[in-house]
Amino acid sequence: MSKHQLTHLKELESEAIYVLREVAAQFEKPALLFSGGKDSIVVSYLAKKAFWPAKIPFVLMHIDTGHNFKEALDYRDMWVEKLGVKLIVKLVQDSIDKGRAKEEKGINASRNVLQTVTLLDAIEELKLDCCIGGARRDEEKARAKERFFSHRDDFGQWDPKNQRPELWNLFNGRKNQGENFRVFPISNWTEMDVWQYIYAEQIELPSLYFSHKRKVFVRDGVLYADEGVIIKKPTEITEERIVRFRTVGDISCTGAVESTASTLEEIIEEVAVTRTTERGTRIDDKRSEAAMEDRKKSGYF
Repeated sequence: MSKHQLTHLKELESEAIYVLREVAAQFEKPALLFSGGKDSIVVSYLAKKAFWPAKIPFVLMHIDTGHNFKEALDYRDMWVEKLGVKLIVKLVQDSIDKGRAKEEKGINASRNVLQTVTLLDAIEELKLDCCIGGARRDEEKARAKERFFSHRDDFGQWDPKNQRPELWNLFNGRKNQGENFRVFPISNWTEMDVWQYIYAEQIELPSLYFSHKRKVFVRDGVLYADEGVIIKKPTEITEERIVRFRTVGDISCTGAVESTASTLEEIIEEVAVTRTTERGTRIDDKRSEAAMEDRKKSGYF
């Protein structure tokens, strides 16, 4: 890695740490949203750096759909113990059981959208005034509209036309009763930045990100894991392939890519030449042209 690349990563790291420290200074009860994916792992790693040698001054919270990859859950528990932080897990299944959310039916059913209900209920129950996330502006056009400090009204909703200016990295966390913020410390990072930072810092990751054998089937040109979560069509045949995941989320909406990249160096080389975005394998983004923006307006991460 060149000196220029290392300098660039250090600048991004410094910016993210500054944002995290602003969260600790401006909010009374923040939480870091943690999925076990690479972006939330990097944000939690940065939080450890930001407050070292003190402990991270906020909890980690996982909104568990019940359809997560086992590898991601095993990693989550290991990582939380390593960080020495408290983990709060809120279950989408509880929202369904309480009648707060309705399970989708059919071959394209997913619990991904239902996470919004569980998250908003958790914010109200725990009286959280800020949720820190690992979203990046390069991921998707709706996320490109986000500020570092993203204001949400007392219904948890986001208005992209009512974003506060952030000149000279001055962040306005003022809010009224019941309102809250989503904060995105790595907003300015790209997928390549994340991978190069993981490589530079030698951050441990779930095995899902590296090449491995897995039973998958093809739907609309995307490889999905056959884990008994997705209802298959009669024409969809399960076969074993060498794959890895570029992004990790709910099994029902997360696709894999065929890849032999088994090291961080090989992943970086692969990302450098790929023609598709990492969210190109996320079926939840393909439900409509404005799928992500619609979810964010209703309170999604």
